[in-house]
This record gives sequence, structure tokens and C-alpha cells, in this order.
Amino acid sequence: MPPPVVLSGAGSVVNGTSVSPVVLVEGLRLSVASRVLLDLDRWEVRPAERVVVLGPSGSGKTTFLYVLAGLRSTDAGRVVVDGEELGRLSEARRDVLRGRRIGFVHQTLHLVAALTVLDNLRLAAFVVGNRVADEHLFGLLASVGLRDRARARTFELSHGEAQRVAIARALVNDPCLVLADEPTSALDDRNARQILDLLLTTTATRGAALVVATHDMRLLPAFDRRLELGRE
Repeated sequence: MPPPVVLSGAGSVVNGTSVSPVVLVEGLRLSVASRVLLDLDRWEVRPAERVVVLGPSGSGKTTFLYVLAGLRSTDAGRVVVDGEELGRLSEARRDVLRGRRIGFVHQTLHLVAALTVLDNLRLAAFVVGNRVADEHLFGLLASVGLRDRARARTFELSHGEAQRVAIARALVNDPCLVLADEPTSALDDRNARQILDLLLTTTATRGAALVVATHDMRLLPAFDRRLELGRE
């Protein structure tokens, strides 16, 4: 039997007005080693909405984020992001869409150690052919409290600073959707609150939808809706 999926507060009408979703998932099925990992008839995220994806380890949270980012194929169904059906795009076009419209804060941060903080942000724009002024990048660093660390190499940063750089990098190309994978699971209460606040405020300022995958129940009150994976 597929793992049940529980949705809370789904819908696409706000104040009586129809709103086009940033993300639309329909008929999604994914099995791994004959085990059904994801089984989702319909799910959507509206502009600027905050959604948390919950579930224990192995329930498919990270895999689901990879599907939303076009980094993982599925057995069936379709995923539409910003009006583009990912399965109909070539790999190259999917890469460009991901770079320009989706910001991803991975659990492993994937910062380039040989580059400065500022150059890590520049690289995020460069790889998708986007021209971004340094003023914009310094503004992003200021928004996460790291403007004075712009010239530091990333290996010189604390873990908390590196996480904040990863958040800033995810916002470089003004995405409509930000995905974050377990951003607070290894943090104490104070640092978890700081990282959560940064994710909430930086995405809200830019009108981006936020989807966070976690098993950290401390985060739950901050979100508009939740999706639970692997619930018995």
C-alpha cells in the first residue's frame, strides 16, 4: 500500500479570486526498490505561500523536493512550476528554469570553498546567464547579516554563516519558489529560529513561495499549510 499523504488547507482561491499556483502536482507516483515512496493525486502551492513537508527519515521528503526542482523523474504524473510542465522540458531548459525560478537550500550546502562569499552568489547568476549587479548581491548579503563577510572564503565561515550564504544564494535570481531541505534539524532552538526567520522574511520580502522539508516539529507554527508523508 502507498504511504498515506495528508494535506491541510489545500486550494487555489484567495479572497474569492482564483490564483494560479506556483507549483501544481497531479497524479504523482514514485516507487523505489518496489516500495511506493510518493503517491499524490493533487497538490499545489500558491504565490508567497509557506508550506512545510513533514515526515520521518525515509518518508520521501528530500526526494519530493528533488521532484519539485526537476532533479528527479517520477513513474507517473506531472509537475508544473511557474506555468512550465517539467516533464515536457528538455534537460537544458529544465536547468535554466531551475536556476532562474527555483531557489534550493540543500541540506548539504554545496558552497564552492575556493570562492569568496560574493563570488558564490555571482556564480549562481552566471550559470543561468543572468546579469546581476553587485549592489543586488550585497543587498542579499545584508538581508542575511553577512555584508561584511562578502570577501571571505566560504571555508572561513561558521556553519551558521554558511547556511545564511546558501539562503542568499538561493535568492540571487529572484525565484518564485524556494525549497529548503532540513534547514534546522541539526540546530539548537536559538539558531533554528534565526534560520527559520531568515527563510520566512527573505522569501516574503520577494514574494516567493517557500516549501521546507523537515522532521523538526518546532517549525510547524510558522507555516500556512503542511503536507505529511509516510504517515500511518
